[in-house]
Amino acid sequence: MSPVWSLCAGLLLLLLWVRHRGLEAVLVHHRWVFVCLFLLPLSILFDVYYQLRAWAVWRLHSAPRQHAQRVRHIQAQVREWKNEGSKRYMCTGRPGWLTVSLRVGKYKKIHKNIMINLMDVLEVDSERRVVRVEPLVTMGQLTAHLNPMGWTIPVVPELDDLTVGGLIMGTGIESSSHIYGLFQHTCVAYELVLADGSLVRCSPTENSDLFYAVPWSCGTLGFLVAAEIKMIPAKKYVKIHYEPVRGLQKICEKFTEESKKKENSFVEGLVYSLEEAVIMTGVLTDEAEQSKINRIGNYYKPWFFKHVEKYLKADRTGIEYIPSRHYYHRHTRSIFWELQDIIPFGNNPVFRYLFGWMVPPKISLLKLTQGEAIRKLYEQHHVVQDMLVPMKSLEKSIQTFHVDLNVYPLWLCPFILPNNPGMVHPKGDEAELYVDIGAYGEPKRKQFEARASMRQMEKFVRSVHGFQMLYADCYMTREEFWDMFDGSLYHKLREQMNCKDAFPEVYDKICKAARH
Repeated sequence: MSPVWSLCAGLLLLLLWVRHRGLEAVLVHHRWVFVCLFLLPLSILFDVYYQLRAWAVWRLHSAPRQHAQRVRHIQAQVREWKNEGSKRYMCTGRPGWLTVSLRVGKYKKIHKNIMINLMDVLEVDSERRVVRVEPLVTMGQLTAHLNPMGWTIPVVPELDDLTVGGLIMGTGIESSSHIYGLFQHTCVAYELVLADGSLVRCSPTENSDLFYAVPWSCGTLGFLVAAEIKMIPAKKYVKIHYEPVRGLQKICEKFTEESKKKENSFVEGLVYSLEEAVIMTGVLTDEAEQSKINRIGNYYKPWFFKHVEKYLKADRTGIEYIPSRHYYHRHTRSIFWELQDIIPFGNNPVFRYLFGWMVPPKISLLKLTQGEAIRKLYEQHHVVQDMLVPMKSLEKSIQTFHVDLNVYPLWLCPFILPNNPGMVHPKGDEAELYVDIGAYGEPKRKQFEARASMRQMEKFVRSVHGFQMLYADCYMTREEFWDMFDGSLYHKLREQMNCKDAFPEVYDKICKAARH
């Protein structure tokens, strides 16, 4: 039988099976069929298009010339909204399914959509060590652009598709954050179109109140049109040291100790059970032992979290040299460990070698095609949360995650939180070491109920003066939300800049209790 006839016969059998089981049942219980046959090829086409576009823009140097024109178009849309009587709130016109957040934002259907087509790297200033970018530039795009020039940014949040705008208006973190802070702390200036249509630049010395209020505001103070981000010299490799640790107290002590060491360029922990973890530390280097180089980003390589787990199972330490860009995007191929729930056999060597080059599917396409049944299933039986808590509360926090969720692995990422104005800062007057605890997967806790369990988690995080990342589902009341976050500067600026009629309050955009 020829390959064509074999393919046709296979497709016919698949269609008969889908018809027998029902399309919705297949999409819910055998989602890998749809993902492998349709979403993976579509994701490749997406990537090819954006890579070709970025290459063409850079070769033709059209981005800087067109930027001012595009910003004027945004200003014109805002002024048009004013002339129409400012009857509705404004929001960006980017479809909700294109964002990396798993939250479904229904507000875009009722608000005035302002089209913001800004996705280019504008300028690399080697003298100032600053890169100026538009808000829809992704982390994958930015590192691919800077690394060949010998530069990188201090904090490269993990997933390729995360955008600069999302990381500023929300937040972003990486294993270098114990030195540099959150993504917002590596930015030196923002440019925004405000509710009156004016274009404003803000920095720590120019319109400083606005500069400190923009992070975590989720686009409710103005439209971000450009950002300036610090750059640091890039090196070829990250020398990684893997160390298995057993016993919760020892895990927390070791992780805290390594997070305080500034000589560590990177610190990360993967907690595989209440009593087992692997603590990883890394340093940037241009030299490597050839026999220990691991190009973990190659499509046929094991998923990173599975690779790390081998050191735990073997109960041994290890040292590897990972190419820098591979390291920055080490969790991308498996979307941390979320892909194992979508393609259960995705880390199988046969699948990796044959189809690994197509992985991962675009999160945006997963959202677009998930349907109401899958959305409800995920909402009730799946957790994607990042809680930021003081390092001194780490042990108690892991215990709370275990009792309320029982999701493993947990991702541990330390960061220094400076005492700057804005929605997120330490309780005291000085910078404080915090840790991001990421829980992604299906809770194993018996009688898990999403709303009740997450409200219990949120209550705990507030009690230790921690913060919840706003990309995820939030169940707090308005009073609880503003107890967690400092809204003093935010509310003052919304009043001063006439934002109340132009943009919804951040709580109304992101919290389940407020969304319709």
